[in-house]
Amino acid sequence: MSEIKISKEDDGKRGRYVAVIDGVEGEGEITWTRPGPDLISANHTGVPDSMAGQGVAKAMLDFMLDDARANGFRIIPVCPFIAKQYAKHPEWSGSFAAKPKAKG
Repeated sequence: MSEIKISKEDDGKRGRYVAVIDGVEGEGEITWTRPGPDLISANHTGVPDSMAGQGVAKAMLDFMLDDARANGFRIIPVCPFIAKQYAKHPEWSGSFAAKPKAKG
């Protein structure tokens, strides 16, 4: 499997984490907005069919968590994928601005 390369785009009010894989068409993304100085609202995760099953969404989520820890902001898990992963990992609570919803 090729390496997943992730970058961050940030205009101060909104942004996205972007994943690309050399030789694979398309890009994955987590889009977000900034409702406060120390918060981002993770609104949507999208991965094209060309990248399906390669761990792209999880890699972007890990990148976002590392970014939150390094830069001192917390994440509001609006996106269903992110909310579901957070519910499975209560140890991430320091990086989130909401309590995890019960698994179900």
